[in-house]
Amino acid sequence: MHHLLPLLVAVPLLGAALLVAAGRRLPRIATEVTGCVVSGGTGALAVVLLLHSTPPLTEWVGGWLPAGGESVGILVVGDGPALGFAALASLLTLAALAYSWRYFAAPAHGHTGAFTALVLVFQGAMCGFALAGDLFNAFVFFELMSVTAYALTGYRIDDAKAVQGALTFGVVTSLGAYAMLMGIALLYARTGELAMTEIGRGLDTAAGPGGPDALVLASFVLVLTGLLVKSAAVPFHFWLPDAHAVAPTPVCMLLSGAMVELGAYGVWRVYGTVFSGPGGIPAADLTRALVTLGALTAATGAVMCWYQRHIKRLLAYSTVAHTGLFLVGLGVLTPEGDDGVALYLLGHAGVKAALFACAGALLDRFGSVDEHALHGRARRLRATAVMFAVGALALAGLPPFGTALGKAVTEEAVGGPLTVVFVGASAITAGAVLRVTARVFLGLGPRPRDTGYETSGSDEEPETSGLLRRVPDTMTSVPAVLLAAALAVGVVPGFGALVARSVNEAGSGGAHASVHWTAHGALLGVVSTVLAVALAGLAVTRPRWAAAPDRAAPLRRLQSGHVGDYVAWLLVGATVLGALALPAVLGG
Repeated sequence: MHHLLPLLVAVPLLGAALLVAAGRRLPRIATEVTGCVVSGGTGALAVVLLLHSTPPLTEWVGGWLPAGGESVGILVVGDGPALGFAALASLLTLAALAYSWRYFAAPAHGHTGAFTALVLVFQGAMCGFALAGDLFNAFVFFELMSVTAYALTGYRIDDAKAVQGALTFGVVTSLGAYAMLMGIALLYARTGELAMTEIGRGLDTAAGPGGPDALVLASFVLVLTGLLVKSAAVPFHFWLPDAHAVAPTPVCMLLSGAMVELGAYGVWRVYGTVFSGPGGIPAADLTRALVTLGALTAATGAVMCWYQRHIKRLLAYSTVAHTGLFLVGLGVLTPEGDDGVALYLLGHAGVKAALFACAGALLDRFGSVDEHALHGRARRLRATAVMFAVGALALAGLPPFGTALGKAVTEEAVGGPLTVVFVGASAITAGAVLRVTARVFLGLGPRPRDTGYETSGSDEEPETSGLLRRVPDTMTSVPAVLLAAALAVGVVPGFGALVARSVNEAGSGGAHASVHWTAHGALLGVVSTVLAVALAGLAVTRPRWAAAPDRAAPLRRLQSGHVGDYVAWLLVGATVLGALALPAVLGG
């Protein structure tokens, strides 16, 4: 079975090449069917391999096996988490392509296969990053993801805002990639290896009695900076709301549903295989760095989410907040934390993709994603309203959704005051989505006054040839399936235990961790949900209470839209990350 691993990357890339070569001569329906068959077939293959991933599957692509203990080949690793993410990326790609069925007004330059081909390249890059067993090829797929996402974000090149958002995305994520490449170069200089496990052994062998030195710290900071940019952790997050505001809806589904999660997965994978030994970064220092940045990310994302009226930006900041929760869960470095984050990621991917799909339906039906301008206009979209409300409850952590199970397990792992961060961030982000539901779909409360701080979203152009008279079935069935999948993560018997076993065998040395519903976890999920409903109710009945206070203006002005500001914050973030990990060197 291990010989099939490279197909998870090759099949989407070959499908994209076919569409590029023949797309101008194929009817549109043929290109869309091809895209769905390729993405769905890749997802099915990933699931089949996942069922046979014990022990982990490994393959040296092209037969370039190690010689004399050294290697120059491309190593792909198919353990549970890697294949799970490959399956997630492929199935979300299928959902995005199904949602976009005959979606755009006109393909770029008459090339009917352009959009589908780009999406398939993006899928192949995500699968390649998930499976990469060496750091350099992880970087290659990391950069391929960035380049393709840049093109997809700015796909509507006739829209100046789309081009600006894509440019911001391209500059910031490229700098993150360059940082990662420099970190890989330092590790290669120290160990002469590129395979992650071999780098880890080389660092342990070269470690002195005092532990890691400045070179190891520098490589750690540079590699993690690249990964944290991709996962949109504060203060590396500024590209995300700008990109989501202008990217086509199917692209937003993939960015928030898969790519951001892959950044968190990369942090987990790289630390566990490269920096977790005696020659790497001590556990206490990594915990301090990830928990601090995670809590800051969760708090900032939740506050900024609450004060948005641009619905796609609101959902983007919700993604930032939940990224913070993922980092906190990973930062405690326990098997229970890893298991909880894995389940949380799976549930969040389905929920967030579904919410963006619903936002896209609003944009193409009414030509706006402005919460204020849409007040009461979507009363007839009952199915979309129900799914938006259900998605909000899932974000809050209402049992029995997969997000609730993952949140409960992670809260049990982090314990203490950090539990408040989980309850608060999930309640505020879910409350913001419920507030939109009440105002836009139900018309409740008076129309809020403008404060002058928000990006309105009222001047967004629909992504179809004109305003839709009715929402197509694909725009309602796809988010319904995604929400059902998020529910299944929490209710399918034995699924949580299966995910936990796969994660623990790959990253915890097989350490056993029990994953199940507890009264404490369910109670905290209910508390988060009640708080979310209360916050939404207060916002609707007392709009002035929910308006942005003047003291929040400085935080909101940081999202300036100027790429130079974002680059400066990237440097600040790398410096802060180094300062948080610095005791690893000073202790030596």
